[in-house]
Amino acid sequence: MPEQIYYKLMYWYQSLNDYNFLQSFFNNRFYLILMVIVLVHLKNATYRSLFMSALINIPGTLLHELMHFTVGLIMNARPCNFTLIPRRGEDGNYVMGSVGFTNITFYNAVPAALAPLLLLPIGFYLNRYLLPMITPSFANYTLYMLLQTIIIENAMPSSADFRVARMYFLGVVMYTVLAVALLTML
Repeated sequence: MPEQIYYKLMYWYQSLNDYNFLQSFFNNRFYLILMVIVLVHLKNATYRSLFMSALINIPGTLLHELMHFTVGLIMNARPCNFTLIPRRGEDGNYVMGSVGFTNITFYNAVPAALAPLLLLPIGFYLNRYLLPMITPSFANYTLYMLLQTIIIENAMPSSADFRVARMYFLGVVMYTVLAVALLTML
């Protein structure tokens, strides 16, 4: 009996890694969307428990807060604390991490607050240059999709991030004009 289970598992594993199956899986956007939705639902299922939520969200939270910290440091916002310890926020939702600053001004509020958006080009380049180098297997593709889901989901600024970005109207206007100017030059 254990031998039969072993052979069935091996057959299933080999079927998942069959070249034709992998090609159809990699090239089909339906499977891509399905996998992302399943990963997001699994992640959202953990929100009932602070411990499980923190465990699942630590990698993405680390990336998100690291972007705030790095851009804040470069833009002279003077990061003063960095935490990945989850807590319940004032609105009852979980706050997975945070970065505090001591020198938020008109010129650094927008970049420091919207810094996680810089994860999007990282995800784009991983897709363009890393994915073609990965040995095609179902496990590798699943891990790749998990990594991309973490990167893209945590690239989105939170409502608190947007509140900080809007603190200085002059900064919002300045960076909007700069963004429009850059887009028109493309």
